[in-house]
Amino acid sequence: MKSLHAELKSAYRGKTALVTGHTGFKGAWLCEWLLMLGARVVGIALPPNTEPALFDLLGLADRLEHHILDVRDRDALVKRILAAEPDYVFHLAAQPLVRLSYVEPVETYATNVMGTVHLLDCLRKLSALYDAGHRTCAAVIITSDKCYENREWVHAYREDDSLGGYDPYSSSKAAAELAISAYRRSYFATDRPGARLRVGIASARAGNVIGGGDWAQDRIVPDCIRHLQRGEPIPVRSPNATRPWQHVLEPIGGYLSLAMRQSEALKAQDFVALRAICSAYNFGPSPGANQPVRALVEELLEHWHGRWVDRSSPNSPHEAGRLNLSWDKAFHQLGWQPRWGFGETVQRTVAWYRQQIMAQADALALVQADIVAFDT
Repeated sequence: MKSLHAELKSAYRGKTALVTGHTGFKGAWLCEWLLMLGARVVGIALPPNTEPALFDLLGLADRLEHHILDVRDRDALVKRILAAEPDYVFHLAAQPLVRLSYVEPVETYATNVMGTVHLLDCLRKLSALYDAGHRTCAAVIITSDKCYENREWVHAYREDDSLGGYDPYSSSKAAAELAISAYRRSYFATDRPGARLRVGIASARAGNVIGGGDWAQDRIVPDCIRHLQRGEPIPVRSPNATRPWQHVLEPIGGYLSLAMRQSEALKAQDFVALRAICSAYNFGPSPGANQPVRALVEELLEHWHGRWVDRSSPNSPHEAGRLNLSWDKAFHQLGWQPRWGFGETVQRTVAWYRQQIMAQADALALVQADIVAFDT
């Protein structure tokens, strides 16, 4: 694939990108890439909830406009977004863990559903503001591959498959998708006579992301790294569960491309393009990266020697046994496709942790090097 760098830099340099959830793992990677593209980045999130946190290691609080704000606080969110006057919005703020959603279901729904509704309502107000000044804003709202009604089938889920969710986390993401669709059709429609569209809204559903700098609890790679650091065997609770593993930069590249294409269509008021692009997109890995958890752990142990033990239990909370995403739509409409295969994704992830932990390498240099390598 050709480098995205020149195209993305032209789209984002000097523009304002607002990122919710910027203190999280994926949010920190996205913010660093945006800064490298020359964007002004405004971040809205709760404080980092891990120690260490990639956000802190990258020194992002001093390198972007950092605001501690809860997306459940609608009034504060409206004020901050209208003040930022963004050209792009990336909504990543969420309660992101399936197992925690069983413990904190109300918090999960409040953050993932109402937090998204609050963001959507901010965009409705921003649209009215921008209509007078002929400005535009492209928004990408990140949900999850778990938003689909999981039927444990072999073939990959497509964007028009049924939404659902067994657990509070998964169903909260499906509910968020329904809210996005309702707001899009109610307030950002492209099929009305004399319509003008100043704000475009798309949603993005990624697979199971891995990469350096994730220290969350109850995620397989951080759990592996913690046990390897201590010289302990890795407990694996769902060794046969299949997941679409991908490096964190894969979906982030998709988000950046999707927002860029939306922005181009908004500026041109190209309603044919907008009807297609203001919709839901899957960003999944190459087919060979749909692997069981045991394969991921065994591949990881090729690069950091240790061992794992089966800790599966019939009493564990339900988690999907099989997930798979079709990314045909992103390929045909955006020209997007995954760049790193399963082996390279795992190797680069382990190398990041080993260099940062063992050699005390600078996390910022490691992240920037991965972004450069990914984009060349």
